[in-house]
Amino acid sequence: MPAPPTRPALRERYERRRTEVVDAAAEVFARQGYHATSMQDLTDATGLAAGGLYHYIGSKAGLLVAICDELMVPLLAAARELRAQELAPEDELRGLVRMWVEHVGRHRAHMLVFQQERHVLEHEPQWRAVRASRKAFEDLLDDVLLRGERAGAFAFGDRRLALLALLGMVNHTPQWFRPRGRLTAEQVADGFVDLLLGVQGR
Repeated sequence: MPAPPTRPALRERYERRRTEVVDAAAEVFARQGYHATSMQDLTDATGLAAGGLYHYIGSKAGLLVAICDELMVPLLAAARELRAQELAPEDELRGLVRMWVEHVGRHRAHMLVFQQERHVLEHEPQWRAVRASRKAFEDLLDDVLLRGERAGAFAFGDRRLALLALLGMVNHTPQWFRPRGRLTAEQVADGFVDLLLGVQGR
C-alpha cells in the first residue's frame, strides 16, 4: 500500500477520504458479511476503482483491520484518559460505560462487523493487534470492577461473570439501539450499570 502524503493539507484530505472508505466498507460488511463481500461490492460502495482501494487500504483484509481499529483504538484511548482522572470506582464505571455505549452507537456497522467476524479475528495471526486492543479494553474494565470490589463499592458473586455480562450487554447494543429511540445512549449505559450493580429505582 502506498504511503500517505506528508504535506499536512494533503494528509488531512487523504485521512478524511480513507475514513469514508472504511465507513462505507463497514456498512457493506455488516449487511453482507465479510466473506460474502466481493471487491466489486466494495468498489460500488466507495466509488473507487480497485486501484483506488489499494491506495487507501491495500486489501480487503486491510479494510477489516481498519474497521476494527476505528472501533477499538479511540475507545481504548478515551478509556485510558478516563482512568487517568482517578475517579471513584462507580463514577469511573458509569463514565466508561456511557462513553462505550455512545461510541458503539456511532459505529454501529463497525461493531456488527466486529461481532460477525470475531471467529476470524480470534484465530488468525494477522489480527494480533486487534485482539490486543480488545484484550486491553477488557482488562481495563475488569480492573475497574476489581477496584470497586476491593473498596467495598461493588459486590459480585463472580466478578468474571459480571464482566462477561457487561461485555455481552454493550456489545449486543447495536443490534437494537437507535439514536432516536425511546432511550438515549446515556440512559442505556446507566441502565446497564444499574443492572450490573443491583441498583434499584434510578
